[in-house]
Amino acid sequence: MDFYYPNLNNDMWRIVGLLFFGNKEHFLNADKKSFCRERIIDFLNEKGIALYDTASVVRRLQDNASDKFLEVVEATDVASLLRRLPQCRAIVTTGQKATDTLRAQLAMDEPKVGDYTEFLFENRAMRLYRMPSSSRAYPLSIEKKAAAYGVMYRELQLLYINS
Repeated sequence: MDFYYPNLNNDMWRIVGLLFFGNKEHFLNADKKSFCRERIIDFLNEKGIALYDTASVVRRLQDNASDKFLEVVEATDVASLLRRLPQCRAIVTTGQKATDTLRAQLAMDEPKVGDYTEFLFENRAMRLYRMPSSSRAYPLSIEKKAAAYGVMYRELQLLYINS
């Protein structure tokens, strides 16, 4: 899948499916061997969720997905993105490298994993959420990850108590 979190070993779309549809397989294709890009994009558009990388140019120092071996060559101009998204009220990072890259550009405190900090961006009150990694390498069950994400989605009024 040419999109965010395409690897079947990453649980992002299972977490979202579990929270919003009560089914961790909601975004899987019928063969259960890939995620359905169109279903994911439709969902994100409906909810007003945008995805983007904190780095525009990266170099993998080893042939694996670990952020530990990722060198940020060019960070994304997040301030420019936020200026084009005036209704954006929160940024979410799912890894330490993304959090560090973002914090190098914008003045904000680092939140604990599963929590947020508030900051001002050009007089706009915003939140930075630091969520658990959706990678299966992160030692937390999908249910516990989903619980943390559920709190965030409810606070942002994207998921309701009865959802």
